[in-house]
Amino acid sequence: MFEFKQDNAEQILHDYIIPWGINIGTALLIFIIGKIVVKILVGLIGKLLRRTQLDNILVEFIQAIANALLLIFVIIAALDQLGVDTTSLIALIGAAGLAIGLALQGSLQNFAAGFLLLVFRPFTAGHYIEAGGTAGVVKTIGIFTTTLNSPDNKEIIVPNGAIYSGNIINYSALPTRRVDLVFGIGYGDDIKKAKEIMESVVAADERILAEPAPQIAVSELADSSVNFVVRPWVDSADFWPVKFDLTEKIKLAFDENGISIPFPQMDVHLSKEDA
Repeated sequence: MFEFKQDNAEQILHDYIIPWGINIGTALLIFIIGKIVVKILVGLIGKLLRRTQLDNILVEFIQAIANALLLIFVIIAALDQLGVDTTSLIALIGAAGLAIGLALQGSLQNFAAGFLLLVFRPFTAGHYIEAGGTAGVVKTIGIFTTTLNSPDNKEIIVPNGAIYSGNIINYSALPTRRVDLVFGIGYGDDIKKAKEIMESVVAADERILAEPAPQIAVSELADSSVNFVVRPWVDSADFWPVKFDLTEKIKLAFDENGISIPFPQMDVHLSKEDA
């Protein structure tokens, strides 16, 4: 009886305990070594991506995604060593991923747009842009949203999908901009004199660039005025100050020299009927 139990115990030891111990030890080794390899690979991915001068937010996000995916492979390999049916597990993970993707369809669109914005960089922090139905200075570009500061200092958070799916106007991308102004004078005023006045005002402003040369010309013979276009080039940072100053200075110069600026008027004629 004792010999039977001893033989049975040895059989259990050889058939179950030792193989399971080896499998568990191997699975632990796979997991530990795999985790170390994943850490090294993720670090290398980060170094390679930073050499391409990608945004640090995007680099960290890609590293996090790569770390999660690689760890899943390591865990599956370790479970496979334990004899777990990993085929069913992979199918379950795939089904869960599909369900999450459908539930977060809008968020995934914003994520994809954020990824593209960070890769192609149509704008960067500090640029003044018009996009997604609003405008402002870019404060931060995130994976899902972009934060803008409006000219009156309101914080605007815009989904990246709304930005990337429409037109993006970047007012800060180029070093220079053209100021477009229109001034109308009366038909009875001296056109040459008005043009000389505008040229002198433009020439007196040191912020206006010599090249390309400013354009001042008659653009339209309108219903009640002769319209001039005034188009000087300036540094992008000087755009609004120059536009405001020129508008004021040309109006004052016209007033000093008797040049009129027509404005809409309405004549009302009253007639008195006999009782």
